[in-house]
Formats: sequence, C-alpha cells, structure tokens
Amino acid sequence: QVQLVESGGGLVQPGGSLRLSCAASGTIFSIYACTWYRQAPGKQRELVAAITSGGYTTYADSVKGRFTISRDNGKNTVSLQMNSLEAEDTAVYYCNANVDRVMYWGQGTQVTVSS
Repeated sequence: QVQLVESGGGLVQPGGSLRLSCAASGTIFSIYACTWYRQAPGKQRELVAAITSGGYTTYADSVKGRFTISRDNGKNTVSLQMNSLEAEDTAVYYCNANVDRVMYWGQGTQVTVSS
C-alpha cells in the first residue's frame, strides 16, 4: 500500500514563502510524474506544477516565476517552493503521483495567504 503525505502548509502573509513537501511511503519500485494541484473554496481543482521522472517541469501560468517544483528520487519526495505568495494562492494543495503506474493522492494541506 502506497501513501502520500503532504506537509508544510500554513498561514503566511502576502509576499511570503512556504515550502510544501510530499513523501511517498510503502512498497515502491518507480515513481513517474508527480504533480501538485490546488483547490480553492468554490473552485475546481487545478494543476499547479508537475515534474517528470527525468526532471522536466511545467507550471500553471499563474505561478510561473514564483513557484518551483523539485523531487528527490532517492527519498521518494517531491517539493513545491512557493515564493511571493498572493491571496489568490489560498487553497488546499494536493500531491499526486504516478507510482508503479497507479495514481495516488495525498490528503491535502491548507495554504492560507492573508495579512
């Protein structure tokens, strides 16, 4: 059984930074693409950033230049460094990963940007 556990969410002022982490545990042979999604109240879940097993990254236009996704294949972790946070970034952030050709989701971590 594979589990994804996110951490690092919280309350931050506009312009501040947070770093989210997602750790995969269980019996794992290969982790393919990893993706961070977010869902704000009353809105659909949206893709924030993704990274392939080879390190290729893609970002939503709204976070380009502010967020950076990275992964540590040796530790089975994926991170999202979020800088210059804005109120519009407030949402529950979810980690998604393709582990051995099966898609898994984390439980989500709340990020609130407010003064």
